[in-house]
Amino acid sequence: MLKKLLLSVFLIFTFSSFSFSINQTDKKVDGKFLKVGEEIRYLVKYLFFELGEIRLKITDAYVENGDTIYKTIAYIDSYDGVPFVSLHQVYEGIFNQNQTPIVFKGTVFSDEDTSFTQYTFDKNHKSVHVYRGRLNPSETWVDSTVKLEKEHQDGLSIFYYARMRTGQNKTYNIPCFVNEKSENTIINFYNKSIPVSIDALDYEVDCVKLDGTTDFVSIFGLTGEFEGWFSNDSYAIPILAKMEVIIGNISLQLIEWNNNEWMPPKYIKQKKK
Repeated sequence: MLKKLLLSVFLIFTFSSFSFSINQTDKKVDGKFLKVGEEIRYLVKYLFFELGEIRLKITDAYVENGDTIYKTIAYIDSYDGVPFVSLHQVYEGIFNQNQTPIVFKGTVFSDEDTSFTQYTFDKNHKSVHVYRGRLNPSETWVDSTVKLEKEHQDGLSIFYYARMRTGQNKTYNIPCFVNEKSENTIINFYNKSIPVSIDALDYEVDCVKLDGTTDFVSIFGLTGEFEGWFSNDSYAIPILAKMEVIIGNISLQLIEWNNNEWMPPKYIKQKKK
């Protein structure tokens, strides 16, 4: 059960220093932008049990044919001592300045073998190449191409897609390519400022909310309803998330970030006029 629960985690969230000055690879979307070097870490909890952590990084950005390309990576690790679980997964994503995916790769490590899934998106031919198998011993399970009539998100790019669109009063119906097929996610964005408390801070964070539903089980096991609270600033950092997974509900809470470069904005209650 705990293994299924940890497999349920969404990526909806020792640091290297980085500069927040705007340059040619810092493309804003509705006032939001992504920064190379950003690293954020989350605690995964089920009820009162601490199960593991998720760590997300933006590792690189470069301009290619006039398009800004970002490289990201996410690590999912269970804690030592969690009964019956030793879970270690890595998800890598490459997408452009509009968060349109180019390559997605997921690697799942275990004592028995290491399996992988890679999607390579080709928007010119409206297709995605699927390559799936294991490393040791080497074996290919799937090597095929799937036609897509419209642009899709993958399991990692949708996280950044959502971040860049927070603070709106709008609903998005988003095609997603997961489990080798086209599925759908609905996300509702809100612009109301909301105070959110987390253990890492002694003040309430100024946040905006999103919520939504999925009609499928994603690579992390996310299924059904989810909601998240993101910093109400240009960085749109996820502060807290709650989601429905295969066997229950879990929460993700921000516990560490590049605090020499960014601090969560403090919520200031507006006086009534």
